[in-house]
Amino acid sequence: MSKKKSIAAEFKEFVLRGNVVDLAVGVIIGGAFQGIVSSLVKDVISPFIGVITGGVDFSNQFLLLYKVPEGTVIQTLGDAQKQGPVFAYGAFITSVINFLIMAVVIFLIIKAINVLRGTKQAGGSAAAEDKKCPFCYQPVDPKATRCPHCTSQLNSKNQSS
Repeated sequence: MSKKKSIAAEFKEFVLRGNVVDLAVGVIIGGAFQGIVSSLVKDVISPFIGVITGGVDFSNQFLLLYKVPEGTVIQTLGDAQKQGPVFAYGAFITSVINFLIMAVVIFLIIKAINVLRGTKQAGGSAAAEDKKCPFCYQPVDPKATRCPHCTSQLNSKNQSS
């Protein structure tokens, strides 16, 4: 008979796997980081773009999708949304700017991490990448007598540089 794990035990095993915990931490940090990027766009970049474009505030740009009742004054996106449906293209532009900034920052962080990993690994594994298995062409440690990928027997005559 095979023993079945309880749902609670399976869930505990799933949640405590390293990559699930790493993902949870990444999501939490990403949420906090999104707040920083939103503030950067709203408080720094949008006013700067507004100065360049002559005072245009993208976050407050909209197109009314209804007829405005006479005597109604609509000055902000919030005022317009209270009256009816609105095409808020300025909010969309702001979101696109947020996304682009987030993508650039994440790219730079990943690039920095890869550079740090590369310099760390370059000292120890640069020589290993010079040797390749003559059978499967995978990198092999120069001291290996068998290929760890295809398990072929290696000797000095078979190894290629």
